[in-house]
Amino acid sequence: MSLAKSLFQIVPRPPGGQDGVGDYARTLAGHLWTRYHLETIFLAAAPSVGENSAGDFRVYSPLKKLPNKLRAGDTDALILHYVNYGYGQRGIPLWLPAILRQIKGRARLLTIFHELYATGSVRHSAFWLRPIQKRIVRAISDLSEAALVSNLHSRRQLERLSPNLRILTQPVISNFGEPILSPAEITNRDPKCWVICGGTELVQRSLASFARAKERLPAENSPRTLFVLGGRDNPWVRMTLKEEQRITSYYHPNISAESASQILSQCAFGWIDYFVQANEPLELILKSTAFAACCAHAVIPVTPEPNGAIDQFPGSCFVGLNAERLPAEAERSRLAEAIYQWYRTRASSACLAATIGELVTET
Repeated sequence: MSLAKSLFQIVPRPPGGQDGVGDYARTLAGHLWTRYHLETIFLAAAPSVGENSAGDFRVYSPLKKLPNKLRAGDTDALILHYVNYGYGQRGIPLWLPAILRQIKGRARLLTIFHELYATGSVRHSAFWLRPIQKRIVRAISDLSEAALVSNLHSRRQLERLSPNLRILTQPVISNFGEPILSPAEITNRDPKCWVICGGTELVQRSLASFARAKERLPAENSPRTLFVLGGRDNPWVRMTLKEEQRITSYYHPNISAESASQILSQCAFGWIDYFVQANEPLELILKSTAFAACCAHAVIPVTPEPNGAIDQFPGSCFVGLNAERLPAEAERSRLAEAIYQWYRTRASSACLAATIGELVTET
């Protein structure tokens, strides 16, 4: 096996702010250094302040100007984190394939497709721009030796666009930490302690549906305490929680990963209203860092009215006509342990690094 000494990770913005893709890339960089002694250099599409804005990692930007500064052979491997709207305002970064071709040279390119293309009705611009977005995905796929997606639905979509591309699946990782939990730490939790976590829009959408659904929850699972974690400070969230009389709530926007991890490790259930559009396949929730954070902390994720199931996932809970499917306490601890072990063996950052490390270092 011939190891590359360094690799480029291409990201929309320099890691370091509140950014899911940036956190993902920086966590991956840490594991690649520890396990494979591969040093990451970040290439950011957006301008950065100095060359050290990602902590211990170098950052070069903006991406469009880098082909004139980088020499052929500077790296043996590139990892592109592709989020179409991250590289272009309307999700159509027509310039990106040409820049990749210039930077790539003879290096191996792995593309992590965090998103492929937008979906929506004819009333939204995404519907009309989707053919161009697909064309860009095909162009990037043609330059890639391999690709990574988070779920089987996205894999099938990419296979239709690029049938000859080598594609692997790997759920996204938790950006709120991955604690080592004992069975007692999973069992000894208050079944009435719930959490909502994620970015600003996900937190607001989840809290809105949680407020409507909480009365339908079985008595032994009905929330008595609710933690709301992440996103920007939102006056609507504060007002909604203040008006709630029956639940003790705690709101922590802009929370650090360490503090969020401590809170998540106390909670029994997590409410995630992930899907904006109806009838989207449930397995797309494997793109959600909020879902990953729940699983990493042995918190049972609950999502309203899911469509389908997740292949090889140990449990699926939802509220609606089937509210009785929420587990009783004895079953809760068993299911929480199974979900925790699923994350550690299939979805953790160590699993991600192992998958990617093998791809970028194989001969």
